[in-house]
Amino acid sequence: MLDIGPLELVALVVLAVLIFGPDKLPKMIQDVSRTLRRIRQFSENAKEDIRSELGPEFKDFEFEDLNPKTFVRKHVLEKDELGLKEIRNGFDFKAEMADVTDAVHGRSGDAAAQTPPPAAGSGTPDLLKKGESPQPGGHPPFDADAT
Repeated sequence: MLDIGPLELVALVVLAVLIFGPDKLPKMIQDVSRTLRRIRQFSENAKEDIRSELGPEFKDFEFEDLNPKTFVRKHVLEKDELGLKEIRNGFDFKAEMADVTDAVHGRSGDAAAQTPPPAAGSGTPDLLKKGESPQPGGHPPFDADAT
């Protein structure tokens, strides 16, 4: 109910009793409930008028379908005429990223799976750190920000 907790509801009732007084409070509640009922009735009548004006081909039209998320879920994802689920399940992003990483580091796909990455103290210089220079004949350091 509009994310109002029980403590807040009690506080609102006490505040209403203090503002309007115990003798006027029942009439105020009746007026508010009557107004809400009229607004709901007006809304339902407007929806029915719109449905009748659209014609018989829109008899299943729901106003909730005007929300883009609901529309896509109902018309694209549930029917799946395009085979989107098969396409989505056909991608293996981890394998794709491993292939890209291997290509960047100059390793073949099979050798990369068999050789572990070098340890921090393995004697191989980290070419991305400042101050270390590449060995003669070696590859220049890879800069991910430059690509």
